[in-house]
Amino acid sequence: MRTIYSDRHRLHHGKTELTDGQLLPCFEMPSRADMVLARIQAVGLGAVLAPSAFGLGPVKRVHRSDFVDFLGTAWAEWAATGRTHDALPLVWPVRGMRTDRIPLDIDARLGYYSMDAGVPITAGTWTAVQDSADVALTGAQLLASGVEKSAFALCRPPGHHAAHDYMGGYCYLNNAAIAAQYLLDNGCKKVAVLDVDYHHGNGTQSIFYHRSDVLFASLHGDPQVEYPSFLGYADELGADAGLGFNHNYPLPLGTDWAHYAPALADACNKIAAYAPDALVVSLGVDTFENDPISQFLLKNADYSRMGEAIGQLARHSRGGQRLPVLFAFEGGYAVDDIGINTVNVLTGFESTAG
Repeated sequence: MRTIYSDRHRLHHGKTELTDGQLLPCFEMPSRADMVLARIQAVGLGAVLAPSAFGLGPVKRVHRSDFVDFLGTAWAEWAATGRTHDALPLVWPVRGMRTDRIPLDIDARLGYYSMDAGVPITAGTWTAVQDSADVALTGAQLLASGVEKSAFALCRPPGHHAAHDYMGGYCYLNNAAIAAQYLLDNGCKKVAVLDVDYHHGNGTQSIFYHRSDVLFASLHGDPQVEYPSFLGYADELGADAGLGFNHNYPLPLGTDWAHYAPALADACNKIAAYAPDALVVSLGVDTFENDPISQFLLKNADYSRMGEAIGQLARHSRGGQRLPVLFAFEGGYAVDDIGINTVNVLTGFESTAG
């Protein structure tokens, strides 16, 4: 399996995030991607490719143009005020406030275009964010062109919390959604997105919630007690043309493989019944038992089983024709094991996909 990777991800290195009521060092750090790449090279998974440049056209097929333009200028506007530390929002529009007018003040616009204070913007953030989207798009291009049946987009920053017009949860542009839309624009009639990150992919859900050409399935910590709190419930089934094409599997804290596996099997069955032309997997490995910001109990070997389940789906879901699958890297913050667990998914997938 080929991996697409850009070392310019290191240009994004936020110093602080607001969590547990404190400004703390960011859990989302450059070493995450570096550890995954090191493991890929250690096991000889396959060639590592640099991304192609796609410009902002495919990005704006998913994200609102003014939001994308804001990301491109936010650091310069912040720095123009004389500040050299990370840019973080000050105020968010909530119930009863006006959202029809975009403020001129950079502090307010950081809040207007975000859902939380887990998205620090630095001098190098926009370059890294663009490259992360290009990493996903290059993987999607490999699938759309028929060059590969599977690929791994080692995206950093991650993407699945970013919605049509806001960032959040370490995510600025939604790499998985951008890749899915690219596949639709280049020959696919239907695409499925399977999100196995510990946290619900609220951004991906909201982007496709009213559409039937993308089926979204997410396994995650119950939002009643876990981030992102305000989306990810089982009764969120889609709306309008998208009704019946959104499937959430909120799972209790302390979920282990014995309880995770049936939910994954059901999600795979729903994807198989949907019969997509391609599958995008939002691959977060923060379901690991030792992850510092998550509370599931999956072990190293369970990620091989996860990959095998997705491989079986790819092998059998199209009447003998292998389903093209793009893995897009999302969360996972136990750096010592993040490479092992990510590559276990990929090698488990390859062992069964055929």
